[in-house]
Amino acid sequence: MPRADASDPSRRSPKWQARREAIIDTSARLFASQGYHATGINELCDANDLGKGALYHYIGSKEGLLAAIHDRVMDEVMQGAERVAEAGGAPSAQLEMLGDELLEVIHRYPDHVWVFLHEFPALTGERAASFRERRRSYEQRVEAVLRAGVASGEFRDLDPWLTARAWLGMHNYTYLWLKPGHRLSARDVAKPFAEIFIRGIQSKPQGAE
Repeated sequence: MPRADASDPSRRSPKWQARREAIIDTSARLFASQGYHATGINELCDANDLGKGALYHYIGSKEGLLAAIHDRVMDEVMQGAERVAEAGGAPSAQLEMLGDELLEVIHRYPDHVWVFLHEFPALTGERAASFRERRRSYEQRVEAVLRAGVASGEFRDLDPWLTARAWLGMHNYTYLWLKPGHRLSARDVAKPFAEIFIRGIQSKPQGAE
């Protein structure tokens, strides 16, 4: 499915794309503080110092802007998953890397992630379908790592679907407190999270209680 955009941003000039990215970032902060439905076009125009016509020139529609915020998060998350796949390694190492990559996105884009987690029900039609498809694709990446760990004997016999959701919930919840300027960085959180989670799912040596 095509990504939500305004007349295909990939074909626009770098200057146009940079302005659109700035609008996405500014609007994400506004949606995160006020909520998507409570934020009007006039407020978006004021925050971005643009008239309505100019704003629509960059975003297409308010829902298109919301979809673009979701795409920003999913683009970053999927790029991280690709880096993990390319690095390879044992399932436990891959799971730790996935957590590191995910927490880095949450830490770097707190407003975008808030909107991503709270406002996705406002997406409709193809935009909603695209979001569900991309989210499911990432979930399958996590499930595949867990499944590989079970197959290799590194992880005990578990339900990959259910375990993936436990892992996602553990990491996604950090959006409430893992912020830029916080005393903990994404990496500070990722390592102990990995140790806690992996110890809970790894196979015990034979004879161990």
